[in-house]
Amino acid sequence: MELGLVGLGRMGGNMRERVRRAGHTVVGFDHHPERRDVASLEEMVSKLAAPRAVWVMVPHGDPTRQTIEQLAEQLADGDIVVDGGNSRWTDDQKHAEILGERGIGYVDCGVSGGVWGLENGYGLMAGGAAEHVERLMPSFDAARPEGPRDEGFVHAGGVGTGHFTKMVHNGI
Repeated sequence: MELGLVGLGRMGGNMRERVRRAGHTVVGFDHHPERRDVASLEEMVSKLAAPRAVWVMVPHGDPTRQTIEQLAEQLADGDIVVDGGNSRWTDDQKHAEILGERGIGYVDCGVSGGVWGLENGYGLMAGGAAEHVERLMPSFDAARPEGPRDEGFVHAGGVGTGHFTKMVHNGI
């Protein structure tokens, strides 16, 4: 699988490495030149074969919204965006709407594992359409812990349920 990854900080950078170790191609973009594989979002998108999948690992709020809006301009019908940051679950509907107007799918994914995720895997809580989640399963399987899928991954339901589940997870 090919995957674009935006945001290569501690979690995003380790996630890129974990998914690569599983044999997938990851093209990463970050505002810090020493972390990135490409110099811009546009270049990242151009390096991916359609239909594309782009995973966003940037801080919630304005950084995520701005990244989603920029990707909406760069991606095309049939592509998918995954928001793996700690976005508020109510923002997911807005993000899905922005992308959906252009035929771009949206999956929200709560990610747990912190800096230990590289070696141990990430607990993933996804929300979105079943066909989008299924298309992304190679990247989810690469990122989650080894073992039975249901011990490290859940498709919690429609858009917003992944981040809602992560919110509950954090509360517990």
